[in-house]
Amino acid sequence: MKLPLIITTTAAMVPLQAQASIQSPNLLPTPPMGFNNWARFMCELNETLFIDTADAMASNGLLAAGYNWMNLDDCWMTHQRAPNGSLMWNTTKFPHGLPWLGEYVKAKGFRFGIYEDAGNLTCGGYPGSLGYEELDARTFADWGVEYLKLDGCNVVPDNGRTSQQQYRHLYGLWHRILSGMSHPLVFSESAPAYFANAKSLSDWYRVMDWVPQYGELARHSNDILVYAGEGSAWDSIMVNYHFNTLVARYQRPGYYNDPDFLIPDHPGLTMDEKKSQFALWASFSAPLIISAYIPGLYKEDIKFLTNRDLIEVDQDPLAQQATLASRDGVVDVLTRSLVDGSRLVTVLNTGNSSVQRDISLRWLGLDPEQRYRARNLWDGTDEDIQRGIAVTLNPHATDVYKITVLDGRVEAIPTGIVFNTASGNCLTEYEDTVQFKPCTGGERQIWQVRGPEISPLSGSLECLATNGTHAFLAPCANNRAQMWSYQVSGNLKSELNGHCLTEGNGIASCGSELDSQVFGLPSGVKQ
Repeated sequence: MKLPLIITTTAAMVPLQAQASIQSPNLLPTPPMGFNNWARFMCELNETLFIDTADAMASNGLLAAGYNWMNLDDCWMTHQRAPNGSLMWNTTKFPHGLPWLGEYVKAKGFRFGIYEDAGNLTCGGYPGSLGYEELDARTFADWGVEYLKLDGCNVVPDNGRTSQQQYRHLYGLWHRILSGMSHPLVFSESAPAYFANAKSLSDWYRVMDWVPQYGELARHSNDILVYAGEGSAWDSIMVNYHFNTLVARYQRPGYYNDPDFLIPDHPGLTMDEKKSQFALWASFSAPLIISAYIPGLYKEDIKFLTNRDLIEVDQDPLAQQATLASRDGVVDVLTRSLVDGSRLVTVLNTGNSSVQRDISLRWLGLDPEQRYRARNLWDGTDEDIQRGIAVTLNPHATDVYKITVLDGRVEAIPTGIVFNTASGNCLTEYEDTVQFKPCTGGERQIWQVRGPEISPLSGSLECLATNGTHAFLAPCANNRAQMWSYQVSGNLKSELNGHCLTEGNGIASCGSELDSQVFGLPSGVKQ
């Protein structure tokens, strides 16, 4: 089953609606937390499963920690619509009916969500909503549903549209319907997932450009590995982690990139791997939707899933997605700012052996001459630090620290790698020139963004510059040749002539979502 700042350029062409999530983010001001059956149970869902899950979450601390969505996935319905065209629940699976189930979970303190498909069939072969969009939206509202996950199986282009245009048409239609309701449903979009694995990412970028205008979250890439699936659960987590690092520029309050479900009871995961998924998703301010047999979770699972400090990071009102400060092929360092003025640093060991690293404060955009306090968010211990943090990580483990100063807010400069999201190569300083090379760590590949100027840590008195045809480094002089703007499309555009930084060509005319011109930049860079 394939479930898979300021807006400028491409996204600006999308018609804005009164309920567009990033324009009016109050519908979902922080990413959702809760339960979905799919990755653990797939089509084996029923009333008893959701009653038992709600009861367990209400008693084991998950609901109190913020996991308050109870969402049905595919296969909840009958294979035929009613004579009046409306959807019907499977009465064998749900003998009391979905309105009754919704009332049951709401009485416990949960909210109620459901699944449908934008095509003529769901991924499981049940009736899709094509041609029935308004009727289905009214039906869901009448049942007490507050959240719609809209998949994209069996979407077929028509009326001369391309595939990307057809998805945009259908999801735009749903956006208009939901926005016109007196109580709009939270809208989870799966459209981008159907474009994420193409040889060229251009159509994927184009879809990602409009989903923040239409809904509150979007499944952007592969399904997380299901409980009964073949393959490595950790590899699946890393694939979705990778895709999430490519789309940080889209996220802001009201819209959240969704790398899919947490799978804490998957038998293929070690405890370090389970905790890493949770820590990375929290660092991204991603949705925290658990797909597991909740009544059977171990106390150790409940403990990390209810870690108050990491949930506060996930639910931080800034909704900044952590971005890559450094990447050396084994260890990824991510950072972001939090609303209380602190700085987050997340360190992931992607390798199969234990590692030790010293994480420089300069990599995080901080002053190495300043003294800071770092709190380990796993165990709550504090350490006074200067110049850096020393970490030791087991294979596939992740540490997370919150950095503060004793008085006031941490003053951080947006700092990190500048990488091409298609090739994965890093912008690299090399003897007053710049090249794109595999990311290997070090300050030749870490950049600070001070307003329109971009400087490597290895030469902070030099700035990225262009003469109109080439990109290079020159002494910072505050002129137009050294001024760049970052677009929501991922382009780095020169103020000198409006051309774009381009891997392979240095500088070239800006194209439409070209693989060679889409870059990831540090969190906090204004668009």
